[in-house]
Parts: sequence; C-alpha cells; structure tokens
Amino acid sequence: MTATSTGAPSSGAPARTRMSPRRRARLSRGIQYAILLLALLALILATDWSRVGTSFFNAGAASDMLPAFPRAVGNTLTYTLAAFAVGLSLGTVLALMKLSSVRPYRWLATIYIEFFRGVPALLVVISFGFAVPVALGRTIDSFILKAALALGMVSAAYIAETLRAGIQAVPRGQVEAARSLGMSQARTLATVVIPQAFRIVLPPMTNEFILLTKDTSLIFLLGLTAAQFDLTYIGRDALNSAHGGLTGLFVAGGGYLLITIPLGLLARWLENRTGKARRS
Repeated sequence: MTATSTGAPSSGAPARTRMSPRRRARLSRGIQYAILLLALLALILATDWSRVGTSFFNAGAASDMLPAFPRAVGNTLTYTLAAFAVGLSLGTVLALMKLSSVRPYRWLATIYIEFFRGVPALLVVISFGFAVPVALGRTIDSFILKAALALGMVSAAYIAETLRAGIQAVPRGQVEAARSLGMSQARTLATVVIPQAFRIVLPPMTNEFILLTKDTSLIFLLGLTAAQFDLTYIGRDALNSAHGGLTGLFVAGGGYLLITIPLGLLARWLENRTGKARRS
C-alpha cells in the first residue's frame, strides 16, 4: 500500500465529484421543461386543427352573437351585483349572530351556514323557481329579485364565515380602547370593529364576488325572457343553432373572463396592499 504525502492511503480510484445544489436545480428545471415541451408537441400533433377551427372558433357564429353580447354582459353584472348585495347584507347579520353571546342566535346562524354551504346552489335556484312559489302561494314578479335571493342566500353563508374571521382578526386592544373612551358595545362594533374587518376581508370578498359571477350561469333555469338573457343563455342558444358548433360556449366563456380576470387582479392587488399595511 502506498501513502500520499499527507500520510493518507491512496485507493487508486479517482474521487467522485458531487453535483452542487445549483447544478442539480438547473438540471431538474431542464428535465421539467423538456417534459413540458414533449407533452405540448404531442398535443399539437394529435389535434385535428381543421375541426377545431370550424367547431370551436367559427367566426360567423361568433359575429352572430356580437349584437347580444354587451347586453348579456350587462345583465350578468346586474344579477351578480344584486345577489352580492343580498349576500353581503345577510352575511353580515349571520356573522354577528355567530359571534353573539345569545346562544339561540349562534345556533340559528350555524344551522343556516352549514345548510347553505352543504346544499348545491343549483338546488337553491330550482327551489326559488318552483318550490318557493308553491310553498308561499305567490310568485316573485321581479326576475332580478328572484335571482338575487336565490344566489344571495347561498353566498351569504360563505360571506358570513369570511366576515366572522375578519371580525375576530381585529386586535382586541382596539376594542378595549374604544370601550375605555366610553363607546357602547354597539357603537364600538359599528365604528371600530366592522370597518376594520371589511378592510381585512376585502381580498377574499373579491374572490366571493368572482364565484358569484360564475354562479349566475345557473339562473337560466328560472326561465329567461328575451330581455333578461345573460352570457350563459346566449352561449346555450348559439349551441343549439344549426352552425357554429361549440363556438357559442367559447364566446360566453370569454365574456365571463372579461369580468373575472380584472376582479382577480384586483383581489391580488388588495392582498398585496393588505399585507404591506400589516407589515408596516
């Protein structure tokens, strides 16, 4: 056995060089990019592009929908705003009931929230269209009110939980400071707690508005007239036409994206702003 100059035995084999973490990360990214490119190439080669063009992106069918498109977007926004107003009002009451010291209020709020979070919105919309008029013996003449109640009652259950978390996130010291200044519990809640809670829950509330916008696609089950049509209605109507294939659905989906993408950007901006305000 031979010894090196330092006295350590020599194995006669070259030492293995370990790959650095940065190089391993670069290799991992390269493999992932290669897999992604191969999957994309396979999808491109497997797609019948001539059929896609005629079935999904028919310019003639899309142009036929354009005259009704602005009104459909406007009606969709109207139904969303009306439902959000109902959901926000009822959700605020439910959130306060959930935090109330009166036990029956907490029970009622919990039952309502768990019920409407567990029942599909589709069933609630159908109930307002058919079951509620039979049970009450009267019909709701305003379609906007009918849609707002059907979707708003479901949205209120989610908004209530969001607001409850926001109210509980308000620092206790601010509540105690307001009470020490002589404010009543109701005034403290209205002027100190609830305004701060709304600022805290603005980002998730924006997300709830986005979800509510998409849920308006269910109200066509209530029976829309020619003046009440929304994006889903014109998409379904174009789908039933003799030409155009699935183009109507893509146009309707584009209309929803015109509404939801700016709202999503607003939600992220609010999240960043809220995070900076908390850190400062």
